[in-house]
Amino acid sequence: MTRLIAATAIAILPACAHTNQSDMSRTPRSGLHHRTITIDGVDHRYAIYVPRDLDPSSPTACVIFLNGRGECGTDGTKQLAVGLFPAVMLDAASWPCILLFPQKPDPRTQWEDHEPLVLGVLDRARKEFMIDPARIALTGLSQGGHGTWVIGGRHPDLFSKLAPICGYGDAPSIAAGVSGLPVRAFHGMKDNVVPASMSQSIIDAIRALNPNADVTLTLYPEADHNSWDRAYRDEKLGAWLTSPR
Repeated sequence: MTRLIAATAIAILPACAHTNQSDMSRTPRSGLHHRTITIDGVDHRYAIYVPRDLDPSSPTACVIFLNGRGECGTDGTKQLAVGLFPAVMLDAASWPCILLFPQKPDPRTQWEDHEPLVLGVLDRARKEFMIDPARIALTGLSQGGHGTWVIGGRHPDLFSKLAPICGYGDAPSIAAGVSGLPVRAFHGMKDNVVPASMSQSIIDAIRALNPNADVTLTLYPEADHNSWDRAYRDEKLGAWLTSPR
């Protein structure tokens, strides 16, 4: 059902077009736009969502979404089927920001292996839009949750907030990078793909380093690996991610 909602939403958006860097002479109209960026000689397809009431003369927030294993590929659209984009289509008003959807090409790799893609997509958006440097947030699910922890920790001065969902990683090294960042993490307690204990161990490591850290972990007692639908649809994450640190 989630994939059906996403596919339908993509089909009805009014501003869906494939563009490259030469097409960015003016701010695009609202909706979903498909783009291509070249990183180290390799073309990567990604998507960008422009909210309906964007004021191009006013600084706007930006949220980057990192997809999970099942949505990896090179088509540039599968990463829209699960997680953030279906939530946006159900309640676009709750996401008043530029949304960036890079796609991890290989499910066997981790997002940190594609960090230049994530940062490259953001750099292009910052050249095209007046993005508020104090409101650039990072979120993702499963492999994307891991990527949110790791890439966010590598660039704590770039990202304003992190929202990793059913993520994982080496708790001490992640905590060292993100202990000064606001974090809202989410996990299903019945997750049999990524145990909830992985998110808990990272949160515990952060609090051990910084007892005053602005971090929370929401555990859903009945949720399995899919904790993202509740997180993106029910937790007012759009308002939180788009507010200043």
